[in-house]
Amino acid sequence: MKNSALIKGTAAIAVGAALLLGGGGTLASWNASATGTPGTVVAGDLNVTAATGVWKDGADHTITNIANYKVVPGDKLTYTQVLDVTLTGDKMAATVAATGATPDNGFTPANVVVSAPALTVGGAPVSNPLKTSATVTATITFEFKWATTTGRADVNAAYDFKNVAFTLNQVTQTGLS
Repeated sequence: MKNSALIKGTAAIAVGAALLLGGGGTLASWNASATGTPGTVVAGDLNVTAATGVWKDGADHTITNIANYKVVPGDKLTYTQVLDVTLTGDKMAATVAATGATPDNGFTPANVVVSAPALTVGGAPVSNPLKTSATVTATITFEFKWATTTGRADVNAAYDFKNVAFTLNQVTQTGLS
């Protein structure tokens, strides 16, 4: 009987130790860690600055004061603006647009055409979207149409270019996520 109690006690101690070691608790555990060096994430830049623009008439003569120039049906004026475009960032792309240039700005819409900007870099035509920083020349035209202007339509009308601006809008390039 003494042996039986000793065996039962030893068995109980062995079961308790097994529970502590394997199932219910820990006597020791292994851990490891390593420090990564993921670096720093830095934002890019999108910016545009503009130099003073130049107006020219259809004969390529510079118009020194556009406020004093009186258009007549058939006139086509050109406005050229040099833009310093900054596009910094992997997969950065942006479009250049003229905002505020709508045909219904003081004239009968059917009598006026204001073009979207034509873009050049170093004299060579480029198209939207731009993908690198560059000095871009943007040109828009204002045409007072001969064929659709009849009678005294738009006599003394005024087109306000003060609200016209060149804007740079970021667009998504393929693979950008």
